Amino acid sequence: MHISRRLLALAIAAAPLASLPCAAMAEESTLGTPSGTVTMKFKSLDIGVGHTWGTGKLVYGHHTYRFKIEGGSLAAVGYANIKGTGTVYNLHSVKDFEGSYAAVNGDVTAGTGIGAVLLNNPAGVRIRLDTSSSGGRLAAAAQGMKITFTKK
Repeated sequence: MHISRRLLALAIAAAPLASLPCAAMAEESTLGTPSGTVTMKFKSLDIGVGHTWGTGKLVYGHHTYRFKIEGGSLAAVGYANIKGTGTVYNLHSVKDFEGSYAAVNGDVTAGTGIGAVLLNNPAGVRIRLDTSSSGGRLAAAAQGMKITFTKK
């Protein structure tokens, strides 16, 4: 019970951080050319430094590609189940989708929450992801994520 109250107090105190992802969202016209769509399901477990893992699907060029997600974050505490859907920009070849992505995001989840994140990789691919989460998590985090295609 004490942990829940502490997490709720942290969530209330950090509520302004929840607007960070929205502030980080550029207008769609500045993101580049829409190329495909993604859906992702992942979990995040954080105690200062966190771990993220999950799966997803990319729809690109009338094909569906499955992938796995591994990553981590800094400056976060808690646990969350996260589902996201989004648009992929600047993807000119499916091979450019795989690799490491970076993002800076804020997230407050106390029970359920919504958010958004903008992921970028070195090949210029960008993913704008709208998320819904459940659990208890507070993050003002630099996040890294590696996406690797899986076999069917």
